[in-house]
Amino acid sequence: MPELPEVETVRQGLDTWVTGRTIASVEVRHPRAIRRHLPGDAHFAAVLTGRTVTGVSRRGKYLWLPLDSGDAIVGHLGMSGQLLLQPADAPDETHLRVRFTFTDGGAQLRFVDQRTFGGLAVSEGGAVLPGEIAHIARDPLDPLFSDEDFVAALRRKRTEVKRALLDQTLLSGVGNIYADEALWRARLHGARAADALTGPAARRLLGHVRDVLREAIVAGGTSFDALYVNVNGESGYFDRSLDAYGREGLPCHRCGTAIRREQFMNRSSYSCPRCQPRPRRTPR
Repeated sequence: MPELPEVETVRQGLDTWVTGRTIASVEVRHPRAIRRHLPGDAHFAAVLTGRTVTGVSRRGKYLWLPLDSGDAIVGHLGMSGQLLLQPADAPDETHLRVRFTFTDGGAQLRFVDQRTFGGLAVSEGGAVLPGEIAHIARDPLDPLFSDEDFVAALRRKRTEVKRALLDQTLLSGVGNIYADEALWRARLHGARAADALTGPAARRLLGHVRDVLREAIVAGGTSFDALYVNVNGESGYFDRSLDAYGREGLPCHRCGTAIRREQFMNRSSYSCPRCQPRPRRTPR
């Protein structure tokens, strides 16, 4: 699933190519793509047609496009969602779900989603912050993110530190890939008890999370297949810089020990057995 760097890369592209444009028409080609918009596809198209996009914002892994009406288009990419800018005469994608055209006759905005886990919806009055995602925490790159509040909340968590990093009500945007990368840099095993971290250790971990996210954004995110691309259909290349995630059996870039893979919440965690020893204490 796309994490903060991938979603931020898409946000930047949309902001460049969609902000200031007026929607001429909306075509919903698959009902699952707007399943969270309960009034249905006709209403979805009606409330958006003629509206001007005034910007593109992000909260964690969610995007929203504020409109001049005060409403907003809220989007989540799910596992395979793509928001692509395509010339009007470009062939339809196999998994095209929603098409937006604009009054300037320029490139269309297309929502393409092979697995249909992502989706779009209209948030009434949600231009500043859609109520549907207001419960999601700020991310570490948000100027209003409070380091001290995060450190205090993390140290109160009676859970594993990796589970805490994935808790979108604690901080948003971090998923499996970037949690493993930050923990590798911090030399912490993901099963370490969050409430056993010292204040300085928690701050160092937050610093590594922030660094990993920033570096991944510069690289355009991480692409392991063709499902994640930016608005121009290009893949990110941060996978070339990964130190832990997906490197089972390969030497640790720091000490040379083979990276291990462990089961974690129906997925996998990657770490170095030497640099990130298993904790003796388990979370309560």
